[in-house]
Amino acid sequence: MSLQSVRQFFADHAPDIDIIELNQSTATVALAAVAHNVEPGQIAKTLSLKVKNDIILVVAKGDARLDNKKLKAAFGAKARMLSSDEVVTWTGHPVGGVCPFGLENPLAVYCDITLKQYDEVLPAAGAIHSAVRISPERLAELTAAKWIDVCL
Repeated sequence: MSLQSVRQFFADHAPDIDIIELNQSTATVALAAVAHNVEPGQIAKTLSLKVKNDIILVVAKGDARLDNKKLKAAFGAKARMLSSDEVVTWTGHPVGGVCPFGLENPLAVYCDITLKQYDEVLPAAGAIHSAVRISPERLAELTAAKWIDVCL
């Protein structure tokens, strides 16, 4: 279902973007980087967070870490990571396949400025073996994301 919702998203909004499906898992940054022959930073990881009563997604480069002080400054409150079950409930995607496309629920998406150092990044595409190649700017445009600085 999740991969299908991402397929539908791209069919509707960006039919020129192909979903890459591999036989091996790309559920972690390290696995995805090896599978796609890119550096870990080019893997665009999507983090599911709860801030106050809001669920948000932050897309960052694969080897970046969230900075709690920056997060609190950006959102005015502490953030916590969602549990695996919460991630599936809110996004419709399994952990390891979470992306800002084809979401189960409309969620605010934020792109960390760390992504801008690459011409092309590879976020997951709704499954642990799928991804897309996309520029950070196009990713932000397609998901109506706001650019923020919350990573180290």
